[in-house]
Amino acid sequence: MSIAETIERTMQSEQFAIKMGEGRVVVSDKKMINCRSDLNQLVPFKYPWAWEKYKNACANTWMPEEISMLKDVELWKSPNGITPDERVIIERSLGFFATADSLVGNNVVLAIYRHITNPECRQYLLRQAFEESLHTHSYQYIIQSLGIDEGYIFNMYREIPSVHAKAAYALPLTQALANPYFTTGTPEADQILLRDLIAFYMVFEGLFFYVGFAQLLSMGRRNKMVGTAEQIQYILRDESMHVNFGVDMINQIRIENPHLWTKKFEEEIIKIICDGVELECAYARDTMPRGILGMNAEVFEDYVKFIANRRFMQIGIEPQYPQKANPFPWMSEIIDLKKEKNFFETRVTEYQVGGTLSWDE
Repeated sequence: MSIAETIERTMQSEQFAIKMGEGRVVVSDKKMINCRSDLNQLVPFKYPWAWEKYKNACANTWMPEEISMLKDVELWKSPNGITPDERVIIERSLGFFATADSLVGNNVVLAIYRHITNPECRQYLLRQAFEESLHTHSYQYIIQSLGIDEGYIFNMYREIPSVHAKAAYALPLTQALANPYFTTGTPEADQILLRDLIAFYMVFEGLFFYVGFAQLLSMGRRNKMVGTAEQIQYILRDESMHVNFGVDMINQIRIENPHLWTKKFEEEIIKIICDGVELECAYARDTMPRGILGMNAEVFEDYVKFIANRRFMQIGIEPQYPQKANPFPWMSEIIDLKKEKNFFETRVTEYQVGGTLSWDE
């Protein structure tokens, strides 16, 4: 069957059919996946939390060009402004982020959106897709402002082993959902969807960015690369909201489909997240072979495992690593943009409702 034939058959399915005189949609008709209710009807809401997250996200619009890069450019071009180790951190972070957020955006649009059958959640996913494109825009703005070789940065996932490993991890866990022939509706297919959502939100969005975020924000705390750090601050805020939405969506699927969460399935999920932890720790060692910024790779390994334990608990799994305190408590403080208004000693375009949002790392 060709892709065109698959699309035509899908459009003719009960899910997309519009029938004259059919009864109105009621809340009980709606489900997170495998819903046969009319997807065009946003209300009545089944999940008010999804609509609130959508509205909060819309109130938090920002644009990269609003943030000045003049100090960053001056520092980057100064012979003694940035150390070689600091340059590695900046370039590695941009190399991973620039292509990772593009992959994330593609996965939201081409895969996740198609299989989530709740309209208010889809509304948030559309907003998330916009934010992912905004993040890619931000990285390009930083790269272009600093005059870094774009070919080097955008091909890093093909040329730097620690960056490649994270991208290679993500691709198999996104390709099934993007396959036009993949459909949910059986326990096996629904488990694949749930597995890939967990890998996507708990690891790729909820773990793989955090070493680079902490490294760049630590530089901002030292009044270095303040424009770059300010943009990362906004991006981190967005990403934390994506993760929290993903947690709620994953848990709702589990509530509505308890048969999917078997012991074998949970063991698979634990392995997927632990594999992600190993890759992020390897990335920390690669980018920080020596101590820098008052930090070292060992401290970052503790941080990655701290974050991973939080991710496990958010989806109802016992922590898999010995409990340790967060070595970077200031990361949580940075999320509060109003409190940190003058943090980087530069102009901050505040979120409209930043004070109303909470971040659960």
